[in-house]
Amino acid sequence: MSALAVLIALFSLVPLGYVAYMTVATGWDTAVALIMRPRVGELLVNTLLLMAATIPLCLLLGVAGAWLVERTKLRGHRVWAVLLAAPLAVPAFVNSYAWVSAVPSLGGLGSGILISTLSYFPLVYIPAAATLSRLDPAIEQSAAALGLGAWRAFFRVVLPQLRIALTGGALLVGLHLLAEYGAFAMIRFDTFTTAIMTQYRSTFNGAAGNMLASVLVFFCLLLLVAEVRSRGTARYARIGSGVQARALRLPLHAYQVPAQLFLLALTALAFGLPLYYVLKWIVAGGADIWTASEFLPALLATFWYGLVGAAATVVVAFPMAYLAVRKPGWFSKSLELSNYVTSSMPGIVVALAFVTVSIRVMPGIYQTAGVLVAAYVLLFLPRALVNLRAGLAQAPKELDEAAQALGKPPLVAFIRVTLRLTAPAAAGGAALVFLAIANELTATLLLSPNGTKTLATEFWSKSSEIDYAGAAPYALLMILLSAPMTYLLFQQSKKVAGQ
Repeated sequence: MSALAVLIALFSLVPLGYVAYMTVATGWDTAVALIMRPRVGELLVNTLLLMAATIPLCLLLGVAGAWLVERTKLRGHRVWAVLLAAPLAVPAFVNSYAWVSAVPSLGGLGSGILISTLSYFPLVYIPAAATLSRLDPAIEQSAAALGLGAWRAFFRVVLPQLRIALTGGALLVGLHLLAEYGAFAMIRFDTFTTAIMTQYRSTFNGAAGNMLASVLVFFCLLLLVAEVRSRGTARYARIGSGVQARALRLPLHAYQVPAQLFLLALTALAFGLPLYYVLKWIVAGGADIWTASEFLPALLATFWYGLVGAAATVVVAFPMAYLAVRKPGWFSKSLELSNYVTSSMPGIVVALAFVTVSIRVMPGIYQTAGVLVAAYVLLFLPRALVNLRAGLAQAPKELDEAAQALGKPPLVAFIRVTLRLTAPAAAGGAALVFLAIANELTATLLLSPNGTKTLATEFWSKSSEIDYAGAAPYALLMILLSAPMTYLLFQQSKKVAGQ
């Protein structure tokens, strides 16, 4: 496992090596001058304010939704459980497209926070709900026996048990914010990523864009350090005899109606509004916007790349996750660092790194499907890694040791115990990666083979021309393609909980 993890880490450092090489080639004096510009200060303030507001809001909405669905007598909680995960099927740039359709003057920091929060809170809700549903209620019963009320027990006992889920979810939200381009470009809100894209469009390989990318790498390092320190080293697996009891649901009483209204407003804004405006533009466009020769190849290409990329990403992520859980320490954390650094970089930077390396080292693989899938793996590895790490944390190594004590060879014990227990988490990670690939824009534009078009690239092409009606079919197909994977992700989170 260690050797595989090292090879994967070295491979994932290719984009970082590209940025470092371009920085050195730029020269120290020029690099400092480019980074210390007032424009960079503006982008820094925008990015910091965006993250400082969006991450806490996603945590608040995700935990609140998970607690209402899993721990209260909420009417229709099974329906709400699915609806709260549904916004994950709507790409952030489609969400932005819908909000601009509703409010054409939309723009600025507040709009960026609104759209980002509505797009990304399910990244916190899904792991939080899964953890709450499988959490042993005995610890809450013990807290109650010691005199703690429901709220005090939640904050002092339950919330600490959500640490891995919340830190992992917050990390994913932060990485999305650093790498997102389409959603912010559509509302004219400048971040480092939109500025990098502007630089590369004008100069393709400009020094200013490379320096901005180096600042993004620094932000990722800060995020990773914060996540690792918050995660801690505590174990959360439950071992021992007996069957875990079901948690008692708390009655809402007078808060039933406010809770229903809160969830209704949240799902209406995050999922209902985008779907409404996509359908509105489809009706406005009529039959002329449905051209099978255009959207069918894009749909098939998106589906194929999503499946292949998701499977490859889960396989690549497993050695990293295994080391992080079973052999925690500076070595495994350093290997993790390499993946998160790469995934924080905009797709355009990762794509240009692959373009440069493939042309100079292996010209024959330039603009092939393999290069595009490799870029997807590096971009979306944390989505699989976070899920696999949480799944392995719930598969204590004592079970492997028990199987070996009963005469099973180590490899057989690993396959029949560890792999089986982590399979739901792996499927959940694959679903997240599929969603990301189906909605990926910038890397696909640069690395896809000639003539290959995906739903995301066709949507962006139409919407950039202000052809909102023409873009609507691609937006709808992205949502429909992502919806089953979102539901699979929800179902797998329940399987992890044993439900």
